[in-house]
Amino acid sequence: MAMNDGEPTAATWRDYWAVTKPRVTTLAVFTAFIGMLLVDPVLPPLGAVVGGCLGIWLLAAASFAMNCLLEAAIDARMKRTHWRPSAQGRLSTAQIVIFAFVLGALGSAVLIVTTNVLTWALTLGTFFGYAFVYTLYLKPNSPQNIVIGGAAGAMPPVLGWAAVANDVTAPPLLLFLIIFAWTPPHFWALALYRQQDYERSGLPMLPVTHGRDYTTLHMLLYAWLLLAVSLLPVAIRMSGLLYGVAALVLGLRFIWLIWRLRHAYSDAAAKGVFRYSLTYLAAVFAALLADHYLVWLS
Repeated sequence: MAMNDGEPTAATWRDYWAVTKPRVTTLAVFTAFIGMLLVDPVLPPLGAVVGGCLGIWLLAAASFAMNCLLEAAIDARMKRTHWRPSAQGRLSTAQIVIFAFVLGALGSAVLIVTTNVLTWALTLGTFFGYAFVYTLYLKPNSPQNIVIGGAAGAMPPVLGWAAVANDVTAPPLLLFLIIFAWTPPHFWALALYRQQDYERSGLPMLPVTHGRDYTTLHMLLYAWLLLAVSLLPVAIRMSGLLYGVAALVLGLRFIWLIWRLRHAYSDAAAKGVFRYSLTYLAAVFAALLADHYLVWLS
């Protein structure tokens, strides 16, 4: 049942929690947190870290709640998302809008008080762009939706950096580029084994519009781009040998998995690529952090 404007049925706090997409918001806060820790060789101020993470989480959660509202009809047609409270009608339009507004207002206040106006403006712009520009215009109209829309998902480390440094320089932009290049092969792997879902949804995802071979080819090209981009922190001496070796090994593994998927496709293999992509991102950022502080401690 798609969401409607009538009386919602038995909404609970779990329904509100679900529309914040907690796993995605956690990933956003994690990468923002890494961005904060990479600013200086010493630990950043605790207030900026706690306030920055909380404010980014609140604004991200508000954005995802609006995304759930705007995509309720689409979600209801997809096996992967039909369970969402917005798609099932357990939360009304008014409830979600009020919930998102409260989260956004709280997040804005937290960021302005604990960090700086630059961080607040960048965070607000990022998640407004995701909730409205990407959701309403890019996603339903272009098979390159995830490429262009990936810019919003790549912003959290920049936001974290800005929360501590009150500026945006080359290092956080490299972190942005890593996530930006990572997003297409990550999401297209999901779209491949969920292709029937996307066909039912009517969304022009690349596997639906251009087929499996075209999609896996582009995943492979983006994986090579990701490998090159991931080594740029070493090139500008932002990171050292520890990170460089980790990025090289992790990137080559990603390329190998996609190459194997391209030449012997199965849904199980596509799921494997998707799962590895999550491991890849966490491991690359962990390696950045380990390299940063081990060099400082030595």
